[in-house]
Amino acid sequence: MPEIEPHCRFSKSTVCSEQQVSSFAALAGDTNPIHHDRDYARQRGFGGLTLSGAQSGSLLMGLVADHFAQIGPMVGLEMKFYFRKPALAGIPIELEWLIVRNTAKRHIGAHLLELRGRLQHPSIGTAVGAKGKVLVYDAHEGTLDPTTQERRVLEQ
Repeated sequence: MPEIEPHCRFSKSTVCSEQQVSSFAALAGDTNPIHHDRDYARQRGFGGLTLSGAQSGSLLMGLVADHFAQIGPMVGLEMKFYFRKPALAGIPIELEWLIVRNTAKRHIGAHLLELRGRLQHPSIGTAVGAKGKVLVYDAHEGTLDPTTQERRVLEQ
């Protein structure tokens, strides 16, 4: 079972193919040619097709959901992304999160976790920085009521 204490890290490596980059952008409604046309992207100095912001954010959020779902139900409360450099198709990227703070919410059987994350590209460093807050319910405690509990946690 994953640890949820401050300073714990979790990560995943992946490679997005040009087809995946173009397909994701199309599904997201992003028609920017730097996600679809390799020659266009290269002519403009990008080096190849670039992942859309929506794809970069989705990869980071997906890692959070996958990681904490091993504990019990979880709900994302806040996610913020900082797009610094383009991530390119066909080149391995590293997705990484760090738990910064864990606040027990015993009245609902959950933990409010504050996170810092990044998407790193081997040759350029951090392409996307991220911050997030998630509510992770204990596997056998609490009741998941997304209509009210998440709002109460943020207000307290």
